[in-house]
Amino acid sequence: MTVEAGTQQERVVGRVWTVRLDPYGRPSAGTVRLSCSRPACPDERFGSAAAGRKAAIGHINMHLALIREGGGPRGGAWCACRAADCAWHAPDPTAGGRGGVRRTAELERCGGSVVLTVYADRAGRLWRIAEMCARCAAATTDCRVLDTAPPPARTAPARAGQVPDGPAGQREPAGAAGKNDVVAVFSHRGPSPAAGLPSPAVGTAPLPGARAGSSAGTSRRAKIAQRIVPHDLQPDDLRAELIELGDAFRAYQERPEPDLALLAGLHERKAAAFQRWAGVSGDGSLLHEAKRAQKAARTTLEMHKNRSGRPSGDTAGDSVPQVEWLLTRQQAGHARTVLDYVTAHAPHPEAGTHLAVLMLTLRAARAGTGNITGQDLTGWLQDDTEQVLERLATGGWLRLPGTVGEALASRPENPTTVTVPSLLPDRPRPFTFGKTTRSRISGWAQKAAGDRKIRKKKLSAATRLLALYTAAHARPDGHLGLAGHGGLRLDEAAAFCALPPKAITEHAELLTAADWLTEADTSQGTLRGRLAERILPLGGRL
Repeated sequence: MTVEAGTQQERVVGRVWTVRLDPYGRPSAGTVRLSCSRPACPDERFGSAAAGRKAAIGHINMHLALIREGGGPRGGAWCACRAADCAWHAPDPTAGGRGGVRRTAELERCGGSVVLTVYADRAGRLWRIAEMCARCAAATTDCRVLDTAPPPARTAPARAGQVPDGPAGQREPAGAAGKNDVVAVFSHRGPSPAAGLPSPAVGTAPLPGARAGSSAGTSRRAKIAQRIVPHDLQPDDLRAELIELGDAFRAYQERPEPDLALLAGLHERKAAAFQRWAGVSGDGSLLHEAKRAQKAARTTLEMHKNRSGRPSGDTAGDSVPQVEWLLTRQQAGHARTVLDYVTAHAPHPEAGTHLAVLMLTLRAARAGTGNITGQDLTGWLQDDTEQVLERLATGGWLRLPGTVGEALASRPENPTTVTVPSLLPDRPRPFTFGKTTRSRISGWAQKAAGDRKIRKKKLSAATRLLALYTAAHARPDGHLGLAGHGGLRLDEAAAFCALPPKAITEHAELLTAADWLTEADTSQGTLRGRLAERILPLGGRL
């Protein structure tokens, strides 16, 4: 479209709408934010990526409907891709030199009819509507042409009052809209309904063929893992399996909720099919892809077990309860490592000291420093807080920025930063977990030690330590100790709790009274029992 400016004819730049889906808040929450580049479109937040993608598709189609109501793409618009220095183009493997040289070559071949396009990245995080030239559309991977503009009227240029404004733009001159009745609708499931139809405008230049990577119906049906399945691949059952797997993976991506057991099965089938394909074709990269699929199957199956609570090789069927576990199996293993570390490195053999060392170690496990408040300390140690902290600080195990009294007076808005010298980065690292695992284990220990019924009965630090130890060493069904080992060894449990082995019986009975254990028996030199149903989410799933 053109406007009069004295004797000069100025072309307006093609319109661009960009819709993004970005993480929002804590990564573990899974919340996403949907934003649009048009100022009139407010940001939206969704509880899952699947819901965000669905809303993004609806938002794109809303803009496309407004564009069609406004007359569709404008034949006189300047190519939006060229305005961006053709940065949207796919890299051309036949072009030499650095990116700047390639873009210069692309600028020289920019041309053709103005088309309305939709681009969607393969990660499902970015969508872009743009008015661009046909050549740039063909040079952009995963770009779909939805509509073609009629050629601009050269004999009657638009007047100054006809400059397009707003998200839908302005209609073309009279008669242009009537020539274009193709509905521009975007769907993430397949090609545009407009694809393959003849150009509605008379005299428009033909569209050049798209580069490899553009989505066409036939190639999509014969693709898996971004690889095209050869039409002459033998045997026929292998080719049919690869095509069916590709469709199955694409169908899985459209599911509103994940099914990890189903996904693990798809990865296993893919591994077997790619191994056969590698044997037939002699392509080593296919064998590498098969190994990746095998690894993905194992990882996905492990994730499924973490969510369902069913251990490897379990034959108990429905006897294992379905529990929303606080820790994954790997995180529970790291928690037991921290418990063993406390047993070996606590500076004094008192239960209060062991509990304080455990909690402070979990706060400072990554960097040697951590934040605490007075409420944290008194919640852990009750009446012995000041004495235990003085002992740890005097012995050099703990460094405080001020006095113990100042640490006890600190509030959540101004916590005290404590240092554990043995955990500083310049020392040998006793733990290998990351910050997310550290946070999860710390929350697990806080929840276990501060259990409502244990707190209500005002149980001692030794009993809280035994509660932590039994939870960390329970099987998925709640029974204590590894299957076939007869429970937990009393000497190991007593060493962690800073108790004599014979005292474990008394504290186990207190946990039974607090509905932490449903049963407890120490008659054969081991602690045998089972976690109460309400405690199962805290279990370590040995």
